[in-house]
Amino acid sequence: MKYNFREIEKKWQDYWENNNTFSVKIDHSKPKYYVLDMFPYPSSEGLHVGHPEGYTATDIIARYKRMKGFNVLHPMGWDAFGLPAEQYAIKTGIHPRVTTQKSIDNFKKQLKSFGLSIDWRREIATIDPKYYKWTQWIFAQLYKKGLAYQAEIPVNWCPELGTVLANEEVPEQIEKGYTVVRRPMKQWMLKITEYAERLLIDLDMLDWPESTKEMQRNWIGKSEGAKVIFKIAGVDLGVVEVFTTRPDTLWGASYLVLAPEHPLVDKITTKECKTAIDIYKDNAKQKSDLERQSQEKDKSGVFTGSFAVNPVNNAEIPIWISDYVLMGYGTGAIMAVPAHDERDREFAVKFHLPIKEVVKPIGTEKIDVTKAAFTGDGIAVNSGFINGLKTEIAKKKTIAWLEEKGFGHGTTQYKLRDWLFARQRFWGEPIPVIHLEDGTVKLLPDDVLPVMLPEVENYKIIGTGESPLAGITEWVNTTDPETGKSAKRETNTMPQWAGSCWYYLRFLDPDNDKEFVNKESEKYWMPVNLYLGGAEHAVLHLLYARFWHKVLFDLGYVSTREPFVRLYHQGMILGEDSNKMSKSRGNVVNPDDVIKNYGADSFRLFEMFLGPLSATKPWSTKGIEGVHRFLNKIWRLVADDNGNINSKIQDINTNGDAERIMNRTIMNITRDIEDMDMKFNTCISELMIYVNEISKLEIIPKVLIITLVKLLSPFAPHLAEELWSKLGNTDTLSFEKWPEFDPSKVQKSVITVVGQINGKVRAKIEVDTDTPESKLIDLMKQNDKIKSYIDGKQIVREIAVKNKLVNIVVK
Repeated sequence: MKYNFREIEKKWQDYWENNNTFSVKIDHSKPKYYVLDMFPYPSSEGLHVGHPEGYTATDIIARYKRMKGFNVLHPMGWDAFGLPAEQYAIKTGIHPRVTTQKSIDNFKKQLKSFGLSIDWRREIATIDPKYYKWTQWIFAQLYKKGLAYQAEIPVNWCPELGTVLANEEVPEQIEKGYTVVRRPMKQWMLKITEYAERLLIDLDMLDWPESTKEMQRNWIGKSEGAKVIFKIAGVDLGVVEVFTTRPDTLWGASYLVLAPEHPLVDKITTKECKTAIDIYKDNAKQKSDLERQSQEKDKSGVFTGSFAVNPVNNAEIPIWISDYVLMGYGTGAIMAVPAHDERDREFAVKFHLPIKEVVKPIGTEKIDVTKAAFTGDGIAVNSGFINGLKTEIAKKKTIAWLEEKGFGHGTTQYKLRDWLFARQRFWGEPIPVIHLEDGTVKLLPDDVLPVMLPEVENYKIIGTGESPLAGITEWVNTTDPETGKSAKRETNTMPQWAGSCWYYLRFLDPDNDKEFVNKESEKYWMPVNLYLGGAEHAVLHLLYARFWHKVLFDLGYVSTREPFVRLYHQGMILGEDSNKMSKSRGNVVNPDDVIKNYGADSFRLFEMFLGPLSATKPWSTKGIEGVHRFLNKIWRLVADDNGNINSKIQDINTNGDAERIMNRTIMNITRDIEDMDMKFNTCISELMIYVNEISKLEIIPKVLIITLVKLLSPFAPHLAEELWSKLGNTDTLSFEKWPEFDPSKVQKSVITVVGQINGKVRAKIEVDTDTPESKLIDLMKQNDKIKSYIDGKQIVREIAVKNKLVNIVVK
């Protein structure tokens, strides 16, 4: 009987769905295991073969953990708000909900076709009002705690899209031909900076890739140093405050640089410099923060015409503006020490500004600071009262002096900025506040949530810099539910990040309409034991989710300090041409086609066999054909031509080599899964070796096949279920006990065998007891010492005595 993978896979997918096999409830008799994928954004293009790689890996873990006795939660949902659906709606007039739901349906159909053991009863989507009701509720808690506020700040504005863009969105939209400019706008902000230190410290408690943790540390950007006050020379125009990590280099500060948006710029710019300054400011507005901070770009700047007084030596130093200084970072002003900062040195060289050495290396090394900045620690020189002091001591003494004189103070600063939490979009979660006629901003009460999006036909931008919602007057104009006074709704919507900040909690209790998650459910399931997704989310999504979780923890709604204990990033599957899959390259492989031709089990097995999950590797149609032949081999090993159990399989005891191979295979696969390195390719290799070995047996003990089917189950679940059924079992294999190994039966006993050349002992090797004579001779001839005696010689005779010796006669 042929291995009919289409019939088998449909049969078991229907079985799992009809029996809710993977639906779970709280069960205190079992340890829990929460395995989670970063939930997908459902696009109209559907999945390509690279997408299911991570989902297959988490499914292997989920299935394995169930068989190890865990109560496993493995849910799935949809990150469904977003700019692409809104843009499509603008072009076509089709409501984004319609196109998004169509994409969700397609994604769900595709994911189900892989045989993933997902609890589909817990499915959620961020666009469901029953879901975003609680996103709005969480925003309300942030607002009440003083963590949500409005501020006028410079933002990345795209006039064609009519919305603000996050920094990370800018390059993609510019590549598509859109314009992005900097402009000040009143925006909703979340005060993530209040949690900077905790977000930094608690990274140490996480089992995450070190590279990801380091990216978050750099994004948070903790710096120890001092804030220094520079008075503006001449008329009383105020002071410039700068932050520096190297207050010991103050004596080398030869100019200040302000961000073009700094509020002092217009006040201190002289008439002679005003035209140049205005032109420069306008140009800076056209650049994103990423462009402005690029290390590769040519340094540019304009002198304001004013000077500041260096507090340590009363020297008057010029004040410039340059777009590499950002108003959103630090104080929006820096003191430039060109001898000891490479960017400052390049700027100074270009504009002929002084370069003064104030730190020299310890020892005999000499550096020409006009050619290369010395940025390390050393000894203070040309620095007044700190001359001769090492850097750390010099810093402390300088800070103490600044504090004593009232010119500054020691402080800790973070690069992390507050989270811009508003988008001028229709397709997003409405922010649950209203604006009264007297200008009061008021949070809506819980009992009127969710604030739902209006049902309209026009989603186009209105050209005022506001969200398309602002043009829907019948929705905007409302009344305060508590006082009855006239009010207007907030027309900005939340960013797409909002819904993905807490979805892992809603999976625990998705149907609860009284609270965002029941405390018992949260306490039982949290934290997430394994979180798997792309490294592109290493900072923003993960940082934002950690922030919201910590706020909810402080408010007593969750019981853990961190949401995700272990994090893993999958690599990328490239096209067969070794390039990233894309429609433009014509190298996209549709998983629907692969499953149609080879089956889901072949697909799953092949993706895992390509290499370690973290690696980048190309797709190979020839490779999947090989894996498909392997599954056919397993089928033929267990089933005969009539679909019955192969007559070679008999219910007898196993011992000797067969028993050793079985225990070794169980041990190796178990250890390879348990180490969480996600190198499932080694597990599949072990299965292949095992199948080859037991296929050679004249009579196959049934326990060997039972073990094979169980070990195969996480990787190729449909075939495993079918074979389990053929072995006479009526229940699903999903909850059968994972096989255990006996360490004492993993290794063969070994014996030392002597190697002789013409009767003289030349080598000794260790071999398995009772190794056949012919194999014994081959093994001995592979020994390097024996090789040296037989290479180039004529072998006259080969004599082998099992478990004792090999004698090779040469001339």
